[in-house]
Amino acid sequence: MEKTTQTQTFDKVRERFPSLHQRINGRSPVYFDNPGGTQVPQSVIDAMVAYLATSNSNKGGAFTTSRRTDATVKGARHAMMDMLNASRPEEIVIGPNMTTLTFHIARSIGQTLNPGDELVVTRMDHDANVAPWLLLARDHNLPVRMVDFNPETGRLNYTQLEAMVNRNTKVIACVYASNALGTINDMPRVVQLARSVGAMTYIDAVQYAPHGPIDVQALDVDFLACSAYKFFGPHLGIVYGKYDLLESLPVYKVRPAPATVPGRWETGTGQFEAMAGLTAAVDYLAWVGDELGTPASDARRDQVQAGMTAIRAYEMGLSQRLLDGLASIPSVTVKGITDEVAERVPTIIFTVDGFTPREAAEALAADEIYVWNGDYYAIAVMELLGMQKSGGMVRVGAAHYNTPDEVDRFLNRVENL
Repeated sequence: MEKTTQTQTFDKVRERFPSLHQRINGRSPVYFDNPGGTQVPQSVIDAMVAYLATSNSNKGGAFTTSRRTDATVKGARHAMMDMLNASRPEEIVIGPNMTTLTFHIARSIGQTLNPGDELVVTRMDHDANVAPWLLLARDHNLPVRMVDFNPETGRLNYTQLEAMVNRNTKVIACVYASNALGTINDMPRVVQLARSVGAMTYIDAVQYAPHGPIDVQALDVDFLACSAYKFFGPHLGIVYGKYDLLESLPVYKVRPAPATVPGRWETGTGQFEAMAGLTAAVDYLAWVGDELGTPASDARRDQVQAGMTAIRAYEMGLSQRLLDGLASIPSVTVKGITDEVAERVPTIIFTVDGFTPREAAEALAADEIYVWNGDYYAIAVMELLGMQKSGGMVRVGAAHYNTPDEVDRFLNRVENL
């Protein structure tokens, strides 16, 4: 297939998202609320509608629509296997959201721990990858080690992490990319450290998944969690787990539920229409790879890899434009990495002199520019930055469907505050 120019291809990307073309109060909205959830392409909407219109049923039945539902579930597993490069579809667990799945798996891991075992978490994480381990430790009377980050640079304190990990460490829970600071952590280094002491790794990739390629086999991670609504899909949570762990860990389930992997981890009735949308979201990323990238083959895994690599390259330009623009406004203070966009995703937090974070977000919203304010459940981040009591910070986050013109519109509005 002959490749078009990047500009032409980018126009094709925006064409796929109906929400980008609506007018609200006479203006085109600018979606910079992406760290809290992205927009979805028409193909995802169509897949969900088609399922509800033609296949709506529970799974496991002898009749046509139930068999279609079984195929929908199977398709979603294979899609996520390709996106994450799992070794088999059974290593993909799908649930209502990442937080629920993390509590579920942490509770099961807790049944295998003994007095004296230790857990390690970071202060950079979303609370969904902190609270489950704190509560596990409370229930089993286990110590938890908390790893700091440098408030000035926004980088994880790897020296402290290495000092805290020892032969008693059983789980290291760490974020791939911070949903507040935007920092991309050195996952191979974290996983290798865990391997050296025989600990399990539980990686929160929710914020990283929309912005770069993931290869769970290359990382050798034990568990990796992400959320479809952060990578242009519906509201679903996904956890990859190594098959032997998903098979051997004790599980909390109803008695009729499957004893086999991965059904033993999926409690209750699934969100089947959302699973149809999940497959469509992964197929969309494969389309991006075919349009914007250079996939190694026609295999969906290679296409997704190429798509995420292209997205990463494009978004680094948006990150640089945002960081440079915010740095030029005297009343603005940015926290996190500002000197190397390759070490971050385009998620940026800042304050504006004379405005609370909520007031700044409301002023931007008046011009239909959408950003978040608060702590975004990254409680420890705001505490370490000293911002928790002042209402947190403003958060702007770009995605690959955003444009340089939208960045400039945002920066001009911030400057005019």
